Parts: sequence; structure tokens; C-alpha cells
Amino acid sequence: MAVPIAVLDCDLLLYGRGHRTLDRFKLEDVTDEYLVSTYGFPRQFICYLVDLLGATLSRPTQRSRAISPETQILAALGFYTSGSFQTRMGDAMGISQASMSRCVANVTEALVERASQFIHFPKDEATVQTLKDDFYALAGMPGVLGVVDCTHVAIKAPNAEDLSYVNRKGLHSLNCLMVCDSRGVLLSAETHWPGSLPDCTVLEQAALTSQFETELHKDGWLLGDSSFLLRTWLMTPLHIPETPAEYRYNMAHSATHNVIERTFRTIRSRFRCLDGSKGTLQYSPEKSSHIILACCVLHNISLQHGLDVWSAPATGHMEQSEEEYEQMESVDSEACRVRQELLLTHFS
Repeated sequence: MAVPIAVLDCDLLLYGRGHRTLDRFKLEDVTDEYLVSTYGFPRQFICYLVDLLGATLSRPTQRSRAISPETQILAALGFYTSGSFQTRMGDAMGISQASMSRCVANVTEALVERASQFIHFPKDEATVQTLKDDFYALAGMPGVLGVVDCTHVAIKAPNAEDLSYVNRKGLHSLNCLMVCDSRGVLLSAETHWPGSLPDCTVLEQAALTSQFETELHKDGWLLGDSSFLLRTWLMTPLHIPETPAEYRYNMAHSATHNVIERTFRTIRSRFRCLDGSKGTLQYSPEKSSHIILACCVLHNISLQHGLDVWSAPATGHMEQSEEEYEQMESVDSEACRVRQELLLTHFS
């Protein structure tokens, strides 16, 4: 007698069909305290991300289509905020480590697609003026449209021959150029630059420079430290202040520029995958750059949701860029004139 043989649909077993899902984790089944302690964010924030990214994460062309958007988002948040793929976390959500990894990749790309929606300079005059007023209230520095600096994030070595990602400490990293406002909201984030490039070179080649030289220079400027060249749209400290006005300028500059350093600390503290405490990002430079940018998007969204308490410094070894640089002397006479006029008008 013939014995019937069942032919199993492996894709059905792995990924389900239609609305069926593999994961057994339900957001409504856990407490707010559990969500914050495990995934770093409260329920309202997570629900917002589900609404924002749900359609993208439910695309039928993606392999993770059987895993619900909320589970994919929680898996990614768990990685971003802890810095590691934890078997226990995957088990609790009912998904494998491989699925956890795919969830992180899918959520990362969905956030990167929306980067320009959440990270941008204001365009209308009223908002620009508010930006300047908020900076002026910090330390009396007028005309500031943002503070700019670079920070390094450690990544695994791309390959033995590629030394472009080796920074001055001998570690492989990405050098990330960012601008923030007075609250720490990111206005620009370029996360793909190789770690061997000094800050001044990154800025020279960055889209940010092109933006400010062609579009955004409207009676204002960015503030940058002495690793950058003075420009008409970028005010740097005086190397050797001599007069009371120059000392006052430098003090106001330093107090205002400190906002970006606090912002870097907050981002690393909130997203431990970036702070080096769990090791380097184990991805290619391109994927690592996308993870950093995704965290930047989440940082801005969290500020929109009132999660804006400055965090304590992270414990990892990848800290604010501390490059050994020569003091950059500007040869731009117009930039020197603009800074001198600023000194005379506001600090004398």
C-alpha cells in the first residue's frame, strides 16, 4: 500500500503566510517598566515607531514579513540600546538570533529612509530666528545656526589591506560629522567618513560645506572648534586671545559649543551599540554608517517625544574626538573680517 508523503513548505514553516507571525511577543502583555529597562524606550514611543515604520516593515517582499512590525522594532531597539544580540531577548520574543539580525537590518534601513524627515536645518525665517535666539540665551553668542563637531564610532576592520578606517589611536572607526541645535537636536549627520580622515578634511569634503556655501548662509554661522578652518559661515575660537573682548568671545564660544559634546555623550549613552562598551560594530562600514544614522534619527524622535534629559557619559572607549591637530590658521580674509566684526560689535 502506498504511504502518503507530506511535502512541507519550508518558507511556510519559517515565515508563515498572510497575517500569520512567528513571534509570540505582544506589546500589550508587558509593563512599561519592562519596556524601558529592556528596550530603552516607553510604550508611547514604541507605538509611534510602529505607526511610522509599520507599512515599510510589512512589505511582502521582505523575508521577515512573518515577524510583526512591533517585534522587529523591539528587536532593533534592544540591539541599539544594549549593543549586543542577546539570545535571551530573542527567546523572549520567540525569534532566532538570525531573525533578530534581519530585524535590525530592516528597521535600520526603514529609519535611514526617513533621515531627511527628522534631521534637517529649519527653512522658514521664524524658525531660524528662534534657533539663533535659543543659542544666544546660552552664553550670549549671536547668529548661531548650529554647533558642529566630529565623533568616532568603532567598527570591525573591513579587510587587512584597507587602512583608510584606521584612526590615530590605531582603531578602525567611522568619523561622524554632526551639527546640533541648543537642545541637542541633530540638524545634520554624515556618518560614513573613514576614521583616518581628520575633522578638517571631513568638513572640507562634506555635503554640509556645500549646503552652507550655496544655500544656508543667511546672516548666521556654525560654531566649530580649532580643528576646523575659520570660514564666513563657521566661527572658530581665537588661538591666542589677548584682549578682554577676545577672551569673552572665546568663553561664549566654548560654552555654546559644549552642547555638541553633551549631545554626543547622550547619544552614546542611550545607544550602547555605539559607545564601544560591547565591542565594535560588527558590520561593514556602509552598514555601520546606517546603524549610526538610524540611532541619530531615533535620538531626534526621542527629543520630539520629550525624552530630552541629558544623559550621563557613556563608559565605552570611543569618546568625543580628541584629535591631535595643529591649530588651523585661516587664509580667508573675509572670514577673519566677519569674526573681527563679531568681536567689535558683541564682545567689546
